[in-house]
Amino acid sequence: MTKDDTRTVLVTGAGSGIGKASSLAFAQAGYRVAAADLDERAAAATADAAGNGAMAVRADVGDVADIDRMVSTVVAGLGHLDVILNNAGVTRGAYIMNITEEDWDRMHRVNAKGVFFCLQRAAREMIPRREGRIINIASIAGRGFAGTSNAAYAASKGAVISLTKTAAQQLARHNINVNSICPGVTMTEMVSALVSQRAEKEGISLDDAIAKAVRPIPLKRANDPADIAAMAVFLASPGARNITGQCYNVDGGLVTS
Repeated sequence: MTKDDTRTVLVTGAGSGIGKASSLAFAQAGYRVAAADLDERAAAATADAAGNGAMAVRADVGDVADIDRMVSTVVAGLGHLDVILNNAGVTRGAYIMNITEEDWDRMHRVNAKGVFFCLQRAAREMIPRREGRIINIASIAGRGFAGTSNAAYAASKGAVISLTKTAAQQLARHNINVNSICPGVTMTEMVSALVSQRAEKEGISLDDAIAKAVRPIPLKRANDPADIAAMAVFLASPGARNITGQCYNVDGGLVTS
């Protein structure tokens, strides 16, 4: 394939966890990857691991001007944009009565605002070409999962689910598919930190805290980031060409709606 006919994907939050796993999975599937992250070194490490002409971009997805710069840089470097995986997200463990205005604004700035404006900016590139795939990483927290890290995070991910449905309806006329993935317990760096925090708070070992998190899952296993990456690659594939406006749980059966 030449640069012009190789399919391209932009992954936000690509420096670690689901974003890194997805970048590598897309590269393995033959895509040219743009790995974007606030941590420029982490983005570069992911791009190096992906190979196949991958590029790294430093980006703050909570800043609309930076989103525009990110997408423009990717299009200039890769020639076009076929797929965006809106993965970047933040959270912290907090009881509902302890969430601050700063917490709310930080989580919604990245998790909701960031996803919306990344989606919008990517669509501006896809509309003239009359094709594109937009995949948003939401969470079962947005579906009411009781074990969520906090209520503000759940609200931000609920916004992603709602946005996915509306954007799919409005962008269908341009042959753009919009779907989201709702991961359950996924052993990323962020989740590991939350589990460690809960272990310390409850006075139990880390192994016991992990076992406690996994116990309610019907399949009795947490996700590996690669489980989410596999769904993302599928949603970008020809086999998903007639799927849009959907939100898929990948959680071992933890949430069934």
